[in-house]
Amino acid sequence: MFRVDYPLNLTGVWTGLLLLLFMALPAQALELDQVRAGFPTAERIEKADSQWPVSRVLDGGDELLGYAFESVDIAPIPAYSGKPVNVLVGIDLEGHIIQADILSHSEPIMLVGIPETKLEGFADEHVSSHVNDRLRVGDNLDAISGATVTVIVVSDTIMRSARQVAAEQQLIADPSQAPPAQVREDVFAPADWNELTGDGTIRRLHLTHGEVDESFVGTPAEDYLRTPQPDDKTFIELFYTYLNPPTSGRNLLGDTGYDQLMAELEGNEHAIAVMGRGDYSFKGSGYVRGGIFDRIELSQGNTRVSFHDSDHIRLGELALDGTPSLAERDIFIVREEAGFDPGQPWQLELLVRRASGPLDTEFSRFSADYSVPEAYVERPEPQVEEPIWVQVWRDKAFQIGVLGAGLLVLTGIMLFQDLLARHPRVLNPLRQGFKIYTLVFIGWYSLAQLSVVNILTFTNSLISGFSWSSFLIDPMLFILWSFVAVSLLLWGRGVFCGWLCPFGALQDLVNQVSRKLGVKQIEVPFGLHERLWAIKYIILLALFAVSLHSLGTAERYAEVEPFKTAITLRFQREWAFLLYALALIAISAFNHKFYCRYLCPLGAGLAIPSRLRLFDWLKRHRGSCGTPCQICANECEVAAIHPDGRINANECHYCLDCQVTYHDDQRCPPMVKRRKRFEKAANLSSRTESVETHRDTAATGKQAEWQRIPLYQQE
Repeated sequence: MFRVDYPLNLTGVWTGLLLLLFMALPAQALELDQVRAGFPTAERIEKADSQWPVSRVLDGGDELLGYAFESVDIAPIPAYSGKPVNVLVGIDLEGHIIQADILSHSEPIMLVGIPETKLEGFADEHVSSHVNDRLRVGDNLDAISGATVTVIVVSDTIMRSARQVAAEQQLIADPSQAPPAQVREDVFAPADWNELTGDGTIRRLHLTHGEVDESFVGTPAEDYLRTPQPDDKTFIELFYTYLNPPTSGRNLLGDTGYDQLMAELEGNEHAIAVMGRGDYSFKGSGYVRGGIFDRIELSQGNTRVSFHDSDHIRLGELALDGTPSLAERDIFIVREEAGFDPGQPWQLELLVRRASGPLDTEFSRFSADYSVPEAYVERPEPQVEEPIWVQVWRDKAFQIGVLGAGLLVLTGIMLFQDLLARHPRVLNPLRQGFKIYTLVFIGWYSLAQLSVVNILTFTNSLISGFSWSSFLIDPMLFILWSFVAVSLLLWGRGVFCGWLCPFGALQDLVNQVSRKLGVKQIEVPFGLHERLWAIKYIILLALFAVSLHSLGTAERYAEVEPFKTAITLRFQREWAFLLYALALIAISAFNHKFYCRYLCPLGAGLAIPSRLRLFDWLKRHRGSCGTPCQICANECEVAAIHPDGRINANECHYCLDCQVTYHDDQRCPPMVKRRKRFEKAANLSSRTESVETHRDTAATGKQAEWQRIPLYQQE
């Protein structure tokens, strides 16, 4: 049985009603042929007693072989596409996985790119593993290059669904249950009888003859050989407590008695004290003959504990003050196999038997509740399965750290772009190194190439039901998209397209190499260039329209992006996709970023919200740019500057070359004029200072000559 992941193309009112009726029908049960891969001797399957659609698999003799189920019904974990991967899982009675078959998925990386056989083989690696095994991709499971997120989800889907079914069918302990509470041995307070009965440490059950008689009304034992007793006369007064906490145990038994009792108990054994007085004995005499106390039981949840003579210890005189006179005093041990949890409520049940004939008896059950005071125990937190995205983020700590450092550097470049533009010898190598970092680390190593598929998936999730987990599952993409969202508001589309797109960096580097080799560049006339911009927006709108009908189909058409071939799969793909990607890279050697400028739907998708940017950081000489100066427009490698000098922020890749020219007083005409003015003013000032210096020198010389004349001659 295969599920259909794309909507049917049905029209008309009646067809729509039939579709709704079909969707309302229960899901088809598993078929026998589907489970025979894991259960070769299976002859019959039937519905199991389960909250989920789980099937019991039986052989010809109706012997239970195991359980089979679809993971989507139990652990629908969103994968990269935002939809769960559905796996047919089979487990045997020992909790081992014996079948794991992929039934359906919507993963874009697998729809076109990676063969389905690789994902099926990955699922088969889980066979023979126990449901409690902790399998890790890259450790005891082989990863699939380019589909890391998908295989992590598949593995978690198989193991988590198998554990839940195994726990429900009692093949393993329920992992969601909290561990038993632990007695706090450091909590002790001296107390007397009144204090312990007052705070609930010691509980009391009081029954009168009238209450017991009323419980037998309507039964054959109501009047059979019974001697009436006054209704208000005490039938039994029962006191009971949990002895493991020091406040109850040490006060009742004394230090020596408590230490001796605790020494007799094994690690997970517990002791309760039962004390009583009245006309009825809670012990009776049956335990002497049969070894079982048939008048008292302990119950907790679905567990009932009967006490044997080996579980019994006689309790002597109590060590605390104010104790009433008690005819019976005994200690009963709750053994480890009972799974007793002191942190959970429990009941002490008293059974009263009464003859209803010569050989027949009737009995009534009276229950006395007990809860250990909170101060005496420490409750561990329930074991909650860790969300898969938390595991992925922890496993990718190195990539996250390096990416965070790179984004921090890029933020610094953007914030101090004016200062860096004045020092191109610093900016140019920095930009060159960042492009290599983007291509090698973000692209080929981390496989964190953003795609228009991400935009379509996000839009589809807003329509069908948003889930953070499906986006957090890939930390590199989540961090990049978060940064891009902020950068769109501050600087526009260009920060991603010019600095963070691995395929864009690849084209840029190829073009730089071709220029150094003297390859002639082919530039499109600006009028045609301006009209070619519209192509990428048309592609984006077409993909968006298709995604509204079928996201899976849109993801296939999104192969117009060569990102998967060139970056995610590192050119390891079928020849048709390889030829397309190499052709675009080859064109970029003659025309800088041809794909980015005219075909990229992702760039178009980013350009639309970038119109909301808050600042215009790129500086222009308003009076001179375009009229007459065309230096920046001619040098802009993506031709994002109009002939009139305006920068089209929707097409700018934020390379900052125009800002370097803006501050260059050797190339930018307004800066050249300004420099010449300063030089002229400096030269004029220098000449003036020279004349003044000459005059001062001449005057000084004359005065010196005058001073050399004798006084009589001066007169």
